[in-house]
Amino acid sequence: MTAVRAAVVALALLLAAACTAPTPPRAESSPAASSACAPLREPPGAETTTTIEVIEQAYRCILGNYYGGATLDAGALLTAGFAALTRELVRTGRDVPEATMPALTGDRDADWAAFEAVFRRVSDQVPDLREGLAVVTLEAVVAALDDNHASWTHGVSRPPDYYDGDGYDLGLQANVHGAQLDGNPDAALPPLFVTAVLGGAARAAGLRPGDVIESINGSAPFIDGEATPAIAALYPRYPQADPVELRLLREAEGRRWSVTLRPGLYERDLAALRVVTSKTLDGGVGYVRLRGFASDSANRVLDAIARMRSGGALTGVVLDLRGNGGGSPQEATRLVSAFVHGQVTHYQCLADGRCEPMWTDDTVELVGLPLVVLVDRSCASACEHFSSAIKDLGAGALVGTRTAGVISGPSSAYLLDDNTVLGFPSKHALGPDHEVIDRIGVAPDHHVPLTPRDAAAGFDAALARALSLLRT
Repeated sequence: MTAVRAAVVALALLLAAACTAPTPPRAESSPAASSACAPLREPPGAETTTTIEVIEQAYRCILGNYYGGATLDAGALLTAGFAALTRELVRTGRDVPEATMPALTGDRDADWAAFEAVFRRVSDQVPDLREGLAVVTLEAVVAALDDNHASWTHGVSRPPDYYDGDGYDLGLQANVHGAQLDGNPDAALPPLFVTAVLGGAARAAGLRPGDVIESINGSAPFIDGEATPAIAALYPRYPQADPVELRLLREAEGRRWSVTLRPGLYERDLAALRVVTSKTLDGGVGYVRLRGFASDSANRVLDAIARMRSGGALTGVVLDLRGNGGGSPQEATRLVSAFVHGQVTHYQCLADGRCEPMWTDDTVELVGLPLVVLVDRSCASACEHFSSAIKDLGAGALVGTRTAGVISGPSSAYLLDDNTVLGFPSKHALGPDHEVIDRIGVAPDHHVPLTPRDAAAGFDAALARALSLLRT
């Protein structure tokens, strides 16, 4: 059990950095070299204080290495950072007259110097808030990129008594996922309902798949058909501990009731922790579920197919990628290569329009079986890389719902001087037909959404459609 959970933690770290590539060790830095960011090769050491020097380091790292950094509006980053600084001053009741945004000229160095001077004057007035102001400022600078593969990782902590693979949240999953909220929330469709009960507060309260969530903390999850920010409360992260009140409807019983769930630590089921699971279905169809494109996941999928073949002839393969948040683009390419050879799986492009084709790995042996891939709105990043390639190259059919549209480009990680990690893509991804997938997603060949009634009955309509396609 320990080995399984350790593997899951490794997968979680990989998916949290969604397509982050391995990078070199941190070089020793000095104040004079603070504007240089070192690519990350190994886990960072203990975090130190985030300062204005670290903000400058991140600012220059973005301008020098981010996709489109040469033409990026640097002033917009500084404005976003200063807006966050002033919000924090107001929130804490510590606003000061020096907190006035400096005039920007478009000269990146001069604008930074003006920004830094004001930041120092402000923070000198509230020295006890200095680090907090730096943190919110840097968070806002990164958020201003508006890129789903840009992140600043800091302050990661675990709850007391955490064990590898444990969950910390409300213990439920709904049909609108975190990746969907981060990527393209306008594409989410009502109603909002529970799709799985993982444990914790949701299980203790007796929630079931198919229960419709009519309100969250008194707010509607959808207004005029569009998802609202209220849905984010379903996915708390430690140390968030505020209770969440849900108004629920169980349609089969006509029952309406309210329940208050508190985020907490719970042990996940072992089956949900495995990266790859497989079984042979009626009619000789091999079913494989892949929860993330972690290291060696392509080989694990192919080994699972080989094992099922050794037990009897297979007529086709269903690859279930629902809930797959991505991971390694190399693993996605390798798995595509088991179903088609001699093709471009995707393109990685620079801001000037130059694109590098990424080809299949034709050393991978072809499976040689019909393929159907199950996808949904939580299939993101490398999962969308795989899905778009399978669809565009005619290597199989996609069944389910549109993917997340969270695939701006493979992210690289950089170590900052406070031992926090800055990540962003240096190239943007396009599909095999040069199509944009980011913020759009990949449309399935056969649209089969999950419904509250099917979830309550335990009926998998997408899988049923996949089996029908393979049998006909």
